[in-house]
Amino acid sequence: MRPNLTPYLELTKPEIALVVALSSAGGFVLAPAESFGWSWLLSLLLGVTLASGGAGALNHWIEREEDAGMRRTRGRPLPSGRLAPAAALGSGIGLAAAGTAVLGLAVNPLTGGLTLLTVLLYVFVYTPLKRRTHWNTLVGTVPGALPALCGWTAATGSVGWGGVAMFSILVAWQMAHFLPLAWMYREDYGQGGFVMLPAVDPSGRSTVRQTLLFTVLLAALSLWPVALSLAGWIYFVGAAALAIWFMTAAAEFRWSRGKPDARRVLKASIAYVPALIAVLVLDRAVLG
Repeated sequence: MRPNLTPYLELTKPEIALVVALSSAGGFVLAPAESFGWSWLLSLLLGVTLASGGAGALNHWIEREEDAGMRRTRGRPLPSGRLAPAAALGSGIGLAAAGTAVLGLAVNPLTGGLTLLTVLLYVFVYTPLKRRTHWNTLVGTVPGALPALCGWTAATGSVGWGGVAMFSILVAWQMAHFLPLAWMYREDYGQGGFVMLPAVDPSGRSTVRQTLLFTVLLAALSLWPVALSLAGWIYFVGAAALAIWFMTAAAEFRWSRGKPDARRVLKASIAYVPALIAVLVLDRAVLG
């Protein structure tokens, strides 16, 4: 009989792994053209995807009891009984170790070290904080944005302003992405014992203000690569258009505080990162 690999794939949180891989590719492409190498890029994508999948599996293992208490997550592999906890733990450790090893050996030690730091922060800092303080979201932006910096270090072998720019863009993006999600599923998160911002902001006033604030901050930070002369006018026009679109959705959410507008912001955030990376790639391909 063929083994059912679907639960193992779900453990890796593939939708998150995709964003992580794209953000790392963005950091890599942003680096000076002379730093580009296909072998490094492919190794980067492989290593980052494996490490992200490992962190996701470990998150599933740690939060299996909380997931069982939430309607949105009780169908996941561990709460539903489709996988044993030991399988998730072993998969998570194995994938995280493999991803770190690929990056450390095939790319450079700095990128491997940053990836290991990403996994440790995600698993041992961000994940426990979700049950203790609503500041967990802000803390979680650090491991969430480090892969973008890893893309830059994979290309250049060092931390530079371009890497810092990509890191900061992903920090602001994550806040604008997660706050409307937390508002949409505030009851579910409460049942699971997670302390998200809506738990201390039942009116939603702070949640919607911060969502708009971070989309405005994201708009400004997304133009930083142009100020650093790392991107040209094609990227400028595309990034500006995406920022206006994202801010418009956030402004509507700011005034309504309704779930439909929160969902529109969430959908805009999901499309934003692939679109921004596509614009960056186009800019690099046309302008060099």
